[in-house]
Amino acid sequence: MSDQMEVPELGIVSSFRFAWRQLTSMRTALILLLLLGVVSIPGSLIPQRTQNPMRVREYFVNDPTLATWMDRLSLFDVYGSAWFSAIYILLFISLIGCVLPRSFEHLKVARALPPITPKNLDRMEFHHRWSGSGDELDLGRSWLVSKRFRIREFDGAISAEKGYLRETGNLFFHLALILILIGVSFGALFGMRGEAIVNVGERFINIPTTYDSLSYGKLFRDQSLPLFSLTIDNFEAKYSPLTNAPQDYTLQVTVTEKPGATPVKRIIKVNSPLSFGSTNVYLQANGYSPIVSVRDKTGAIVLQGPTPFLPQDGNLTSIGAIKVPDSDPQLGFVSAFLPTASRDKVRGAISVFPEALDPKLLFSVWRGDLGLDRGVPQSVYRIDTSKMQKIALKSLKVGETYTFAEGSITFDGFVPWVNLQVVRDPGKIYALFGGIVALLGLLASLFTRSRRIWIRSNTSGEVEVAGLAKNSAPGLENEIGLLIAHLRKVGE
Repeated sequence: MSDQMEVPELGIVSSFRFAWRQLTSMRTALILLLLLGVVSIPGSLIPQRTQNPMRVREYFVNDPTLATWMDRLSLFDVYGSAWFSAIYILLFISLIGCVLPRSFEHLKVARALPPITPKNLDRMEFHHRWSGSGDELDLGRSWLVSKRFRIREFDGAISAEKGYLRETGNLFFHLALILILIGVSFGALFGMRGEAIVNVGERFINIPTTYDSLSYGKLFRDQSLPLFSLTIDNFEAKYSPLTNAPQDYTLQVTVTEKPGATPVKRIIKVNSPLSFGSTNVYLQANGYSPIVSVRDKTGAIVLQGPTPFLPQDGNLTSIGAIKVPDSDPQLGFVSAFLPTASRDKVRGAISVFPEALDPKLLFSVWRGDLGLDRGVPQSVYRIDTSKMQKIALKSLKVGETYTFAEGSITFDGFVPWVNLQVVRDPGKIYALFGGIVALLGLLASLFTRSRRIWIRSNTSGEVEVAGLAKNSAPGLENEIGLLIAHLRKVGE
């Protein structure tokens, strides 16, 4: 006969119950919440493919081996990765399994009467005993009711309880977290976010091909895009003459909400977007697009029109690339646009004010292969000059022309551009409501004092008053002192 105890194996149902109890414990929920915060760190430190694809491409150019392994681990798409989604879903399930049973249990407790008076009140944290007049129960009942205590009378004693809102706030806080997760997940599945740079005078049509960058939720479809178009009529930016800080941005547009509809004039400001149902159009940024005319040796125009430049500072000193692939040889202009040109002894040519008071276009002329036929994505603001030759360095004011051996370039003027951000986030209202509820629930949980008070009077006239504060909440001793003072004063 063996002395070892045989432990029966868990069946499928028992194993599932054990796993469910472990997953829905508060400890597991806290671990998953902490883990979710930790795994979000790479998404903040490493450029994400949906937000900054050019930076991601630089990783592959600088260190292809490391970038390949990072891509396999989904570090360039952290929030859409399988492992991030797994943690997110497990946290969601854990919170539901943890909070919902507690909510039902708390609902039963909140509707039930306070527990009957314990036999030994002298074991409580606060306890007082004296010889009374016999009216203490009636006096105590009226005092407790006036203080909004829930009371229960049984066998010559009163049980009173107050502070259910503490646990209610705690549960509402956790339920709000679930609502926030639902809102975030709903937005991630059915939302979209896109950006487009549009010059003043141009038209933006809400179709995928007009966006400079566009990201969809996993269940979002092109057919869900609202059919509207915007014509950029005018853009006004006001800056402080003392600090150069922006004071106001006003974008005037003509809106056509659907094909055949009557166009209407609308205004977009930074904190006042244009709404089309659950889709909002925001004014995200602004800059300048220099207008140039480039001619070849024969005088024929090979490029003409505005080119958006990227601002580098608060004074809108902007850099850009003017690429002329149709010329022979191909030409490129590595350029900078200064709205209000000046010269610094250290930094050289700079802009000293964001408004175009004295605009100037600076550029270097390059000839050779622009690399547009290699199939490798390029930044629209930079030129790959590795296979090109620098032939000139020049600056122009509006209306001036520079002629070189391969042709000429004329600085015709400039137009402002605006960056429109189109966002559809159907889950944000749920996340916002969940955030408000979570804050209110947290405040209720932190500042509500849960406590119980008992009053007992026996046939010999002896009166006992005792109290117990849950979670060692302060203030109960003073409250019992007021009750005793009331009973003794009125009783006398």
